[in-house]
Amino acid sequence: MPANLPAEARAKWIKVMEARTPEEKIKALEEFLSAVPKHKGTANLRLWATRRLAELREEIEIRRRKRAGRGPRFFIEKEGAAQVIVVGPPNTGKSSVVSILTGAKTKIADYPYSTIEPVPGMYKFKDVLFQLIDTPPLSPGSRSGLNSRVIGLIRNADAIMIILDVNGDPIDNFERIYDELNSHGILLHKPRGRVVIERQRSGKLGIRVTLMGRLLDCTPDDVRKLLESYRINNALVKIYGDVTLGDVEQAIFESRLYKPSIIVINKADLDLKKAITKGRLLKKMNPDIPVIVASAKWRKGFEKLGEILFNELELIRIYTKQPNGQISNKPLILKKGSTVLDVAKSIHKKFVESFLYAKIWGSSAKYPGERVGLDHVLHDGDIVEIHIRG
Repeated sequence: MPANLPAEARAKWIKVMEARTPEEKIKALEEFLSAVPKHKGTANLRLWATRRLAELREEIEIRRRKRAGRGPRFFIEKEGAAQVIVVGPPNTGKSSVVSILTGAKTKIADYPYSTIEPVPGMYKFKDVLFQLIDTPPLSPGSRSGLNSRVIGLIRNADAIMIILDVNGDPIDNFERIYDELNSHGILLHKPRGRVVIERQRSGKLGIRVTLMGRLLDCTPDDVRKLLESYRINNALVKIYGDVTLGDVEQAIFESRLYKPSIIVINKADLDLKKAITKGRLLKKMNPDIPVIVASAKWRKGFEKLGEILFNELELIRIYTKQPNGQISNKPLILKKGSTVLDVAKSIHKKFVESFLYAKIWGSSAKYPGERVGLDHVLHDGDIVEIHIRG
């Protein structure tokens, strides 16, 4: 992202931040874009602004269609431990994959673009349920409304499953999808650092910088001055990992989201050797992204999918137990690093307010039934028995 934008561009950006309706945002964003100089340093910013304009126009169109009672439904309420969006180019077998894994009634056809709206289904791994969402084809470079809506689904999801067809060019198709998502601020590789800017529209918070990582080329005071130059005077800035001042400026314009992902080379039944070769190449190019070779037709290759999703999403299962009672059959699904406090919050706020102690059985306990406090970090499979006053 560019540093040292002209004063005119910064002033125009303030108008973008002040805009409330999509129509106002479009007008302000167009004026901002006209004030941004054209050179290599602003290329990504200009691309983002152009994409954002397309999204806002699509938002207006969706609203118009809703009023008219037309158009497919593109919001899917989250269910289960996590929502996983299944995406890919046309005719790669996304619908078949979702169907065999979840039993969902997806539309399966030999021609492309047979799926025109998202279809959810529940996939079970041990005692964990994942919600898989079949989607219309993702067409990198397209400015169609359908593409924008799929991107919207991805931004709201917890993870992405990318289905590629061994018949096509899996590597080229993955790179095109990668670039498309990246242009919308969706990252498939975990970034070295992250900036979260929580703006306050009123109050006397000022600009507070919380370091949960480190600033590489600046100080917290530099961050404050940068935000103030954009007339952001009330905000909490959270720094995770290794962050530069350029990263902070980027966060002013857009939020970049990391989404855990998995690549599936489908239709291995057509050419197993080629599928394995392409899968290995993709894994070599993207060592941090799991790759599996599978065949929806043969119903093979998906045996480790649940375990991969569980690990990539960094989840743990916690089983609760009442004092002198039975252990729950259905676990709480939490993130790695969660504590007894997170369990108490998940049950009811009174378990936090009246907390005395908890007993733990499992790998995080020094011995079975160890007494611990709210800050005790839990492990997958732990059993938690909370004792409260009264």
